[in-house]
Amino acid sequence: MKPIASFFAALLVASAAPLFASCLDVAEGRARRDLDVGHASQGDARIEVAEGLAAVRRLGARELHLWASAPTLSFRLTTGAAEGGVWNVRIENLLPDAQLAAATKAGAPLPVEIVDTPFPTERTFRLDLPANEEITLSLAAPDRALLDPWRFAVFADVQEAIGDVQDIYAKMNTTPGIRFALISGDLTSQGTPEQLDVFQREMKSLVFPCYATLGNHELGTRDDLYHEYFGRGNYTFDFRGVRFTMIDSASATLDPLVYTWLDGWLEGSRDRLHVVTMHIVPIDPVGSRNGSFASRAEADKLLAQLARGGVDLTFYGHVHSYYAFENAGIPAHITGGGGAIPERMDGIGRHFLTVDVLPPGKIEHVAIVRVD
Repeated sequence: MKPIASFFAALLVASAAPLFASCLDVAEGRARRDLDVGHASQGDARIEVAEGLAAVRRLGARELHLWASAPTLSFRLTTGAAEGGVWNVRIENLLPDAQLAAATKAGAPLPVEIVDTPFPTERTFRLDLPANEEITLSLAAPDRALLDPWRFAVFADVQEAIGDVQDIYAKMNTTPGIRFALISGDLTSQGTPEQLDVFQREMKSLVFPCYATLGNHELGTRDDLYHEYFGRGNYTFDFRGVRFTMIDSASATLDPLVYTWLDGWLEGSRDRLHVVTMHIVPIDPVGSRNGSFASRAEADKLLAQLARGGVDLTFYGHVHSYYAFENAGIPAHITGGGGAIPERMDGIGRHFLTVDVLPPGKIEHVAIVRVD
C-alpha cells in the first residue's frame, strides 16, 4: 500500500473504532442491568429474588412491593434489628390462585394472611416477621407441576394503542383456559414513565398475569426504565412441563452475556418443551422491511444455537402482522397485532395467539384470535 493510502486507511480505522465499539456494546448496559434486578436493600433489610424473576418496586418501612416476571417466585428477605414486626408484602402480576409461603432460616413456618386483593393479579400479604432473621418466601400456584393440557397467550406491539388495548384484554379474558400471557415487546410508543405506568394500569383488567420482554420502542426515552417497572429483559422460568425463555432483542442484537446465559438455559431444558420469545426476529420472513437483526451473521449464530439447544417454538413481534414460518427448522410465529399501526391489506389486523400445550412433549395447536 502506498504511504498516503496507508495513512488514510489508518485514520479511517482509528476514527471508526469508537463507533464500531459503540455498536457492538449497544445492548450491554441492559444485560448488565438484568443482574441487578431482584436485589435491593434499605437500612438493614435486604431482598434477593432468585434468578431476578421480580422487580423490586419498593422496600422499606416493613413493606415490600414486587412485580413478578414468572408464575413461581422464590425470594429471601433479611430483617435487621429494627425491621422485626408486621410486614405487608404486595405482589403484582401473579397468578390469581398463587399462594405465598414463608419460613425462617431454620425452617419454622410463618403464618401468612391475605389482607388485600384489589385485582385478580395483585395481592397484599401480611406477615409478622422476627428481627435479625433470614426469611425464605415462595410464591407458587397449585398446578405449577401438573402435566395436563393447558393454554397460554402471546401478543406484541401495543405502542400508541396503549389507551385502547382493553378490547384485546376483554377478548383474552373471555377466551377459555388462558393461564398467562407473554408480550414480546413494544408495550409503549416511547417507554416514558407515564406510558409504562399506563401500561401496567391497563393490565389490571386482565384476569391472569402477563410476562414481558422489551422492544425497540421501550428504548425511546431511557433504556433503564423498563427494568424499574418490569424487571429483566432476559430471563427464563418453568411452568407445567414447559421452559419459557424471554430474550431482549430490542436493539436487533444480543449482548455476548446473553449468549452465555442462553447456553445454560438451553442445556437445562432438554428434558422438556422450550418456548423462546423475543421482539425482533433474527431473520425477517418477508425481507422487504429490514425488520430483522442488524447482522445476518449474528442471526445465523443465534438460530443455530436455538436449534442445537432443541428449542420447540419461537415467538416474535416488531412486524405489525401475523406470520407463521420456520427458522432453522424451529416453528416460528410473528404476532404484532397488539394495536400498533398494522400492515395494510394483509387481512390480519389486531390479534393475539393462543397456544395449547400437551405436556410433556407436544405443542398441540397455535391459533390466531382476531380482535377487530
